Amino acid sequence: MRHLARLADYCSITNMHTKNLAIVWAPNLLRSKQIESACFSGTAAFMEVRIQSVVVEFILNHVDVLFSSKLSSVIREGAGVSS
Repeated sequence: MRHLARLADYCSITNMHTKNLAIVWAPNLLRSKQIESACFSGTAAFMEVRIQSVVVEFILNHVDVLFSSKLSSVIREGAGVSS
């Protein structure tokens, strides 16, 4: 995720800002067997992929906070895990 966020830093050159990266990468990063099954129609599958891309875009826009060591230690403390 950090690598993709770093790529977004070069969006002025590549035009691959976080939204574009999320659209391209979301189906692979958040693969859903339900979408791949025959029970999803085209519209339902499109809506599911759209939700996935919004989630990935959020993660890319907040990668420094979500993957920081400080947040990890707060989560461990909240879960009662000692290091």
